[in-house]
Formats: sequence, structure tokens, C-alpha cells
Amino acid sequence: MSVIDEVKQRTDIVEVIGQYTPLTKSGRTFKGLCPFHSEKHASFFVYPEQQSWHCFGACSTGGDVFSFLMKKEGIDFGEALRLLAERSGVSLPSKSEPGTRKDERERLYQINETAAQYFHDLLRSSAAAEAARRYVAQRDLAEATVAGFQLGFSLSSWEALKQNLTGLGYTQDDLLAAGLIIAGEEGKVRDRFRGRLMFPICDLKGHVLGFGARALDDSMPKYLNSPQTAVFDKSSIIYGINLAAAAIREQDQAVIVEGYMDVITAHQNGFSNVVAAMGTAITELQVSTLKRLTRNIVLALDADEAGEEAMLRGIGLENVLSAEVRVITLPQGKDPDDVIRENTETWRDLLDQAVPIVDYTFNMVAAGLDLTSAKGKSLAADRLLPVIGEIKDPVRQAHYLQKLARLVNVTERNLEAALRSTRVAPGYRQVKGTKRETARTQGAYFSPPFEEHYLALLLGHFELKDQSQELLPEYFENSENREVFTVWRKVSDLESLREKLDPAVRDHLDHLLELAEKREIPASQIERRYSSYRLRLREEYLRNLEKRRGAALALEAELGGSAAALARLEQGREISSQLSEVFAQKRQKTKEVNGGSPGQ
Repeated sequence: MSVIDEVKQRTDIVEVIGQYTPLTKSGRTFKGLCPFHSEKHASFFVYPEQQSWHCFGACSTGGDVFSFLMKKEGIDFGEALRLLAERSGVSLPSKSEPGTRKDERERLYQINETAAQYFHDLLRSSAAAEAARRYVAQRDLAEATVAGFQLGFSLSSWEALKQNLTGLGYTQDDLLAAGLIIAGEEGKVRDRFRGRLMFPICDLKGHVLGFGARALDDSMPKYLNSPQTAVFDKSSIIYGINLAAAAIREQDQAVIVEGYMDVITAHQNGFSNVVAAMGTAITELQVSTLKRLTRNIVLALDADEAGEEAMLRGIGLENVLSAEVRVITLPQGKDPDDVIRENTETWRDLLDQAVPIVDYTFNMVAAGLDLTSAKGKSLAADRLLPVIGEIKDPVRQAHYLQKLARLVNVTERNLEAALRSTRVAPGYRQVKGTKRETARTQGAYFSPPFEEHYLALLLGHFELKDQSQELLPEYFENSENREVFTVWRKVSDLESLREKLDPAVRDHLDHLLELAEKREIPASQIERRYSSYRLRLREEYLRNLEKRRGAALALEAELGGSAAALARLEQGREISSQLSEVFAQKRQKTKEVNGGSPGQ
């Protein structure tokens, strides 16, 4: 997770904006008087689900929490970022030392990679690793598989790793920062991993971020992971992603399992699009990484209580993907590793039979209830209505509301009324035993791919700057993308761009530049691709704006809003006009492509 993502995750836009203007909850949104212009009727709306705001009055503008502070306080992006970071307790790289954080990460990558090679060499040749080699053999792992995943072994010693790495020039502070050693009482330190089978955990680029370690005896815990470090964040890591990325792209599908061995066995048997979540709950940070590779995700988790809970929590991931998540129902008592080793055709059949996650949840809830009784019907509705309420797509939501009505033999109208009464502001969850606490979704934080592709094109072609003047920074949903675009329009080369960007945004710039290298566009295609991205960007912005205006208008009408308020919202009809203009331009471009000259 980048420091900007961390700031976003810890910041509640409703709380921040509420300090400048009183907000009242209205359905799925909050509204109040616009803090940027004088008005008597509220036209300012805040959307917790997207962590965004918009004024439908005189301002006719909006954005996220960064743009709000920049506009309200008259500050730039870096100052807004630092203000929010201070509020949320996140440390940012210093402007005077822009390379410090990156250098620290590079140092930790190097240490972890050295440790991984040390553990791997021990597994291959150390007499002390005989039990680990027997375990690997029992799991039918080939030598090529062991080498590919760089499996290793940690000695049952208090400081074998420490002595090895310090002998190579690393300091004790380095090892503590990497989480490879633990500081005990009276300043004594010891190796964190001892007598375990080691699983290096890498990022998409192959950097070793940390380790998973399995006990080979009755030691507890059975599995031990690296602690949180500057590079190891369990909530954002996907095991096997470095080895699975190519297959995921090629097959346009990712299968998420639960354990290291599930991944390894799958890859050995030709299922190279399989990865594992770190923990039973799939996080939106993990899905955001996969989203760059595919939107077709299948969950294949153990059919136990923990797996079922992960399934339920995974429903919200569909909103992040803007696509349907499917589920494999595993045989009772078996995990993917068992199924694949027994019969690879069974695994293929399970993949073919994967069902949408909401249908899986319906089946799971219904299986444990007596739906002929009033109590069973009531419990089914109580458990499934919140699930249906999380579905953004109105057509899919209506479909599952109809399905629930048939399941419990209750009219849809009654269920719709019950659904309205159970809704709370998106992104807020009632926590048992406490007051309501913010538990915001992270879906809005991640960069839409077409935004990144557009910026990657611009970064390689500064000559397109003159053609980009009509685009507004708020067209970019992602904060980092918006900031890169804003600064890009003010400079003439990459060196100046990097220098003027806040240090916290430079890693994102590097990501965009890598994307530009991978997606090199022929010179004859640049203008066409640029035009396509530009229209798509504007279209997505206007579509989102139209949805929000429509929701705000419906809400005002439902609550008996004033004629003045309704009139202001109705003025938003110009959005529809602008969308029509975009569609007309797209049709014209299509005609030009189909009837144009070669090379167009």
C-alpha cells in the first residue's frame, strides 16, 4: 500500500468536510450547504461510498477529500496530503529527502532476497533440513517447483540467520526493519523463523517482501508470517502473483485460494493462474492488484467456517471489480491442494461449475434454515437483505430481491421496504459492542485502468499537451492520476515533472512510466488512441456525475425538497447534453476508423 493509499484509508471524507459545513445523512449520501458559495438550500452532496463530493449549485464541481481541502484552504496537493497525513498519523517521505523511503524499500528487498537464497540453499543441502525435504517429497513437489517458488528452510537456531546476514554486511537494525529477527528482553535478539519450511512472498515485480513459515512439528503457530514492515503489508499482498501474472492475463481469469500449498500444487499441475490471499478474508487492496490483470475472479476457499466468512466478506469485492465474482464449492473436508493432487479433471470441473458469489451466499444461508417456518424466513431475510443492499447494479439487485421473495414467499414490495430500513450510509458498519465506527470500503481508492493507460500515453508524448487543455483535472477519479495530469500540463519534460511532483506521488509516476514501456503504441496509432482515451475519460466522468445528480434529485423529491433545490438539480440536464456530445464524437470517430485511410 502506498502512503497515499494509507492516508485515504484512514481518512473519512464525511468527518473532514463536516468540520467546514454541517452535513445531514440523506439516504446513501450526506448533504449540506455548499461551503464554497452562499446558498439557502442545500446543493452540496457527499458520497461516503466513493469518498467524493459534488456541488450541484453555483460551483458545479466536485472531487475527493484532497481536492476539497485544496479548494477550501487554497493549498496544493502536497500540502493537502500532509495535512491529512498528520490527522491520520501516517508518515510521509520528506521533501528534503525524496529518495529516503524508496531507498529503504530497496534495502529491505535486498535483505529479504538474500535471506530467501540462504533459506533455499539450506533446504537443498543442509543435513538439518532432512525433515523439510521429506515433507516436500510427501507433497509430491518436483525440484523445478521447489526452485521456482524458492522454498527454503530455517535452522532451529537462535541466531543462524542473523550471523549469516551480518557476516554479509547487513546491520542488526536492517534485520529488525525487515522483521527477520526479534528484539527480546535486555536488548537480546533472535531469529524470528526457526526450524520451519520457508515460503518467500513476492510482489508483482518479484521483489521478496517477507516470508511465510510452516512448522514441521507440533510447534505453534502452525504458520508464521513476517510482521508488518515498510514493504510487507499482509492486507495488500497476494501469494504467487509474481508467477501467476502472465497466466492471469492470458486466461483473463484469476483463481484465489487460501494456502501456499494450494498455489504451489496448482502451478505444478498447469493451473498457473492461481494465487492465494494472505488470510481468510480477501481484501479490496488485494483485489485492486488483480484488477489490473483481469476482472474475472473465482474464489476457491476451504469449505469451513473461516472460508464461509471470507465468502460473505467477498461480496463487497464485486463493487470494486465492477464485475461478478464467482465461487468454487469444494468437496467437504478438502482444499484445492487435495483436489488437484487427486484428480486434475475434478478441479477443471469445479472451475466450470463456479457460481456467482451472491448465489453461493443464498445457497449457504438457505441450507442452514427451515424455510417452511416464519422464523426461518425471517432469518433468511435478515441475513440476505444486507447482501442485496450491497449490490450496486440496480438490475442485479432487483434480480436477487426477486429471488429472495420467491425463497421466503414474501412480496417484493415488503422486502423493498425492509431493505430501505436496513440501509446505512455505504462504507459504515455497525460493530458489535461499540458505537458505530467507520469501516470504509477502499474500492474508490484504486486507479481505473483507462485513466492509467491515458496518462501513460501522455507521459510519452508531451506534444499532446495542447490538445488536452479542454480536459479538467476532476475527470480523473484517482487522486494520484489527477495530480500527475495537473503537473504534466505545466511542464515540458519528465525530469521537470518528477521534480515538481510531491515525493509521495513519485512512486505512482514510476508505475505509470513502466506501464508506458509495456504498452508502447505505434506512431500511426497515437492520435487515435489519444482521442479514444480522452473521450472515455470524459464519458466516465459525466456518467458518474449524471448518476449522482439523478440520485440527488430523486432524494430531494422523496423528501419533499423545495422548488429551488429541485430547480438547481434539474439544471444538471446539461450533463446529458454533454454526454450526447461525447457519444456523437465517438460515433464520428468510429466512422472515420471504418471509412478512413490506411494507417488511421
